[in-house]
Amino acid sequence: MESDNKSTDATMEFLLLGFSELFCLRVLLFLIFLIVHLVTLAGNVMIFMAVVMEPSCPPMLFFLCQLSVIELCYTLVIVPKALLSLIVVGGSTVSFIGCAAQMHLFVALGGAECFLLVAMSYDRYVAICQPLHYVAVMSEGLCLRLAVACCLGGFAVALGLTVAVFRLPFCQSHRINHFFCDVPAVLHLACTQSYTPELPLLAVCVLLLLFPFLLILTSYVCIAAALLHVTSSVGRGKVSSTCISHLVITLLHYGCATFIYICPKSSYSPARDKMVSLVSTNITPLLYPLIYSLRNKEIRGVLGKMLRRK
Repeated sequence: MESDNKSTDATMEFLLLGFSELFCLRVLLFLIFLIVHLVTLAGNVMIFMAVVMEPSCPPMLFFLCQLSVIELCYTLVIVPKALLSLIVVGGSTVSFIGCAAQMHLFVALGGAECFLLVAMSYDRYVAICQPLHYVAVMSEGLCLRLAVACCLGGFAVALGLTVAVFRLPFCQSHRINHFFCDVPAVLHLACTQSYTPELPLLAVCVLLLLFPFLLILTSYVCIAAALLHVTSSVGRGKVSSTCISHLVITLLHYGCATFIYICPKSSYSPARDKMVSLVSTNITPLLYPLIYSLRNKEIRGVLGKMLRRK
């Protein structure tokens, strides 16, 4: 690739450097990533199967099932390419279309998860603040519409961002210092010194991070206000325990995403970005099934029923 030629040719290729600087540790990293990936897949598949096999599925379990499906797809989009970059010496190549497709799917699934966490917080709000109307409000039809809206919203926003990024001219070496086609890593290759290319990313951060997080925060402010009227400590503990799992996952998801994407191009650090992305794409999806399995009474009961059937 000529480093001084501006190009957005769909036939060009990018080189994913991955963890090429850690050449001596690549076998160890491959084994660690592979084990984490397999455990993550097994945990999410187990939750998905347990919820699907349950005859009566409450709204929270329905949303949790969708979350497991999103996490399954999320890891399958990223991790196999990361494992390949550890096997191939000198990095692995990805086509222009392949890189754009990976970015779109990654952002779309992450965005769908952001919206889904809002739906789950709304479910907790109705269950705690309006318990007498819970069954009527959180109907099967509403849950299904919310699930579809989360997916369509994530894919629509991701499509706009992907088109905006890959319409930019790339005049650097096309060597992506990352293990997948992440937005900041690809933007770093754009041959423009202005901040204009970062505007679509900023808009997406508002739509997928800031706005949903404010909605979740509003739900939990109302829940906290409702808890003030609960006089029994046992009652407060029971109510708060239903929210802890969701809160932990929300903080993990939004914390990693905020650290990666709300950062100007001038302060971009490939090494730091790769490490945070490594946590958000490998460790965080592994923690989700563990958090819900240990903290959620409903999912523990469903998993127990499935194991007894086995």
